[in-house]
Amino acid sequence: MRSEKRWRLRPRLGGAIVVAAFLLTSHSSLLTSQTPNLAQERADYAAWLATAPFSPYAAIALQPIGPGLALGPDSADIPLAGFPQARVVEERGAVLLVQNNERRALPRNRPVTVGTYRLLAAGVPGRSQLVVYGTPRRVGPPGYYPAVSGLSFTLPLEPPERRGTFRTLGTDGLETEASEAGFVTLPLPGGRARLRVYRMGSDEDDEAELQVFFRDSTSGHGSYPAGRFVTLDPAGGGQYRIDFNRARNPFCAYNTVYPCPPPWPGNSIPARIAAGERYDERP
Repeated sequence: MRSEKRWRLRPRLGGAIVVAAFLLTSHSSLLTSQTPNLAQERADYAAWLATAPFSPYAAIALQPIGPGLALGPDSADIPLAGFPQARVVEERGAVLLVQNNERRALPRNRPVTVGTYRLLAAGVPGRSQLVVYGTPRRVGPPGYYPAVSGLSFTLPLEPPERRGTFRTLGTDGLETEASEAGFVTLPLPGGRARLRVYRMGSDEDDEAELQVFFRDSTSGHGSYPAGRFVTLDPAGGGQYRIDFNRARNPFCAYNTVYPCPPPWPGNSIPARIAAGERYDERP
């Protein structure tokens, strides 16, 4: 459906963005060989959040374009200091920036710099969204639970129950094409948990990832209330690895301009998953 790769709003760390976490009962034994890589990934991610032009801390607005969005003055749909009065419209599937009778294309999933701002048109024709970025605000690095052993599972991917593609929100708060890739069953101390896995992106997208969005007993009590993401990495032989120490929050945890993904059916774990990224309310 999409001929271009989706614009990546954050770095790919360790071969894939890993965005969730799982804790077993033992807290005493820290990861050994994986800890240096994990620490570096966290440091790199914190640096990216603090400085990247497309960090969620740099986002000013994310709105559907609909019949058109006014930019610039205080009375505009998206007020932007120092931005000349303009309008963003969608015409016959194309997104355009209209200023002083001049029309400039905003290619989908490719950021366009206008003055001190960056504009990103996303979504599919008829459901287009506009993200506006400015200067990243100053915020401390994310907090994490301590790393523990036994948090890397290598599991088979069970067959999906649902066929076909649908639209859903990704970790970046933007609509994306997705399909149900199947299920993984985790052997937890209190019993097995069967989690739904989505392929986030079209089948033709070579950067599409297998992800799980889940909630657990820490949701709203130490971790982000809406849930967290974890990515499945191919391990060969039809197996997939989930390293739950690499938990990450959706972008809505960093900035209220992003909508939070809705809960995925059945992905509520009746256990305390005290690992990966924590959530401390930020101003």
